[in-house]
Amino acid sequence: MVAFQRARSEEQREARRRAILDSAVAMLDEMPVSDISLNELSRRAGLAKSNVLRYFESREAILLELLDQRWKQWLADLDGQLLPAPDAGDGTGPAGTVRERGDELAALLAGSLDSRQVLCDLLTAQSSVLEHNVSAEVAIRFKRASLDNIATLVAMVRRPLPELGDDAALRVVVLCMAFVTAAWPATRPSPSVLAAYEADPTLAVLRIDFATALREATATVISGILARQPS
Repeated sequence: MVAFQRARSEEQREARRRAILDSAVAMLDEMPVSDISLNELSRRAGLAKSNVLRYFESREAILLELLDQRWKQWLADLDGQLLPAPDAGDGTGPAGTVRERGDELAALLAGSLDSRQVLCDLLTAQSSVLEHNVSAEVAIRFKRASLDNIATLVAMVRRPLPELGDDAALRVVVLCMAFVTAAWPATRPSPSVLAAYEADPTLAVLRIDFATALREATATVISGILARQPS
């Protein structure tokens, strides 16, 4: 590890923060959130632990910021995959029946999340791990960013499904993300469970595919909420 030199400029400070976050991303590609230690993260970033804590108050604060960044990256990519909203007042609307559009949206959400291991790992650990060992200031900043991210996703959901009001679209988003946190760990069995599936094919019915489960659950929620909307 090189001798620590205090960052003098905003560019240098941002470079240090970026190095810490990049090290966390690399570790998440190799191990679950629970195995990430501040000591190892500091070593990979080329900084002493005390110097890492100059930029982030805790391991959890690092991972919360990373979660927010991954949320925003996902939303930006998702925005490019959704059809644009129809022009107001021209009499046009999204193509397809409500059922078809709901199913297509559910498939898009599930497929896009299935390829984002780091985001899903962090979402799964958010309430039980990441929101602990942080100050109220960090929690407020993260929760405000989360509200912005959710509002962005609600607006996206309404583009192919204008039949949903804001409240109904919010319920779709909240339930979809709740399914993510439940289904993601359940669809990543331990080596011993994988060996059990291999040894006894009758157990295969218990094995869940994440994208399939999330797509079916989200499509069902969309259909149910639409069906229960007041006429």
